[in-house]
Amino acid sequence: MDETTTAAKPYPRRRIGLMTAAVLAALIVGNTATVATARADDSQEQMVHLADGDIHVVSSGAPNARAVVLLHGLAGSTAWWDPVMPALRNQYVVRIDLLGHGRSAKPDNGYSMAEQARRVGAVLDQLGVRDAIVVGHSTGGYVATSLAEQRHDLVTAIALIDTGSRLDAFTDNGPAGTLLSIPAIGQPLWPLLPDAAIRAALSTAFTRDVHIPDQIVADVRGMTYRSLTATSDASDTYLRDRTEPDRLTDVALPTMVLFGSEDRRWQPSSFDDYRRVPQVQIETLDCGHTPMIEEPDPTGTLIRNFADHH
Repeated sequence: MDETTTAAKPYPRRRIGLMTAAVLAALIVGNTATVATARADDSQEQMVHLADGDIHVVSSGAPNARAVVLLHGLAGSTAWWDPVMPALRNQYVVRIDLLGHGRSAKPDNGYSMAEQARRVGAVLDQLGVRDAIVVGHSTGGYVATSLAEQRHDLVTAIALIDTGSRLDAFTDNGPAGTLLSIPAIGQPLWPLLPDAAIRAALSTAFTRDVHIPDQIVADVRGMTYRSLTATSDASDTYLRDRTEPDRLTDVALPTMVLFGSEDRRWQPSSFDDYRRVPQVQIETLDCGHTPMIEEPDPTGTLIRNFADHH
């Protein structure tokens, strides 16, 4: 998706489509997932002030010029990384709420992957980071790649977690997703959705019956319809312009691709596309789209080991 208003045509039925299909079902049947996770004890929160919007940052560990940078996916926030933080306790870790997400600003514009990446780079500059191992989940992987395309001086390695390789590999969700993706219907409905609907929507990111932390639900509820749809549209545009493996090949950095073998949002077989990327390390876990929550220990260990070697 790009940043322009698309009222004249339905939004692509990618991430939003999958979310909205579950949302409509949840309005009828509800969802009982509860239980929240806690932040790491040594984490520190701050707002980094940028000209085009304040960005919420959570950092852990002793500040250093070298950092592991964690970028969430669509409708995510820094809270999605909480379960893997114990494995990264000896690293300087910077988690960032992308524009439109979590506690960051939510303007009407500024959601292209290139703009999100530029903003991440500006945050890291202010924090004094000069050597970034950037880890992106799903849409966050496109932001990580775009940052590497822009800042060869900053990014030294990239890790992608369930980041789709090409647009046609996303699982289509049929007419229900399209219905809510039409602005005339979706925009007025979005602020009225109950927590049960949001939990059901989020559950599509998992294969197992996992609990969805309250903070994650609150962060989704805090999004505007514009920030949600514009981010989704921007990620579609990024993939439509060039596939992710082609971009990574040109970036030519050490890369790890981690994905769940039972991912319900992307065709698992499509992750084989990444095998053509030089210097790539491909890892698979027996879980769905969100290994950080379904398999936090092995996911955290893989991130830590990748960071230690790069």
